[in-house]
Amino acid sequence: MPSFDIVSKVDPQTLENAINTVKKEIQTRFDFKDTKGSVELDKKTNVVHLVTENDMRLRQIEDIILSKIVKQQIDATALDFTNEHVPSGAMIKKDVKVRAGIDKEDAKKIVKLIKDSKLKVTPAIMDDQVRVTAKKIDDLQEVMAMLRRAELGIPLQFVNMKS
Repeated sequence: MPSFDIVSKVDPQTLENAINTVKKEIQTRFDFKDTKGSVELDKKTNVVHLVTENDMRLRQIEDIILSKIVKQQIDATALDFTNEHVPSGAMIKKDVKVRAGIDKEDAKKIVKLIKDSKLKVTPAIMDDQVRVTAKKIDDLQEVMAMLRRAELGIPLQFVNMKS
């Protein structure tokens, strides 16, 4: 039976390249001259640590990060900017989580969306991914098109297509 997997992941090398270009731009920009701050990517926990002096610079760094990851063909929804910044002495710290994998709530939304479409497919939640099987490849392609149109707030990739 034909099947494919729905996953949500970010290539770690392209993310690291994007963060490195952010660091270079911060070093060369005039409005960041003589500022203390840093942007660091923690590969083990998939978190980008931002440290700067004030709220305005923090927002500018977030904008730079978004523009650089989009240039690297990473979906902008892969970063979770919802955490609040934390004052730490004279500096402000913020941790930006990189979304990897589909959590249970999002997987349930995807399965519900697929079942509500009345297509003859069978979705199944498997750890941090969703597997969709069907008798015809055309049904699988309709599911892919429907999920691309849906506003789920997470980046989705369709991998492991088997016929």
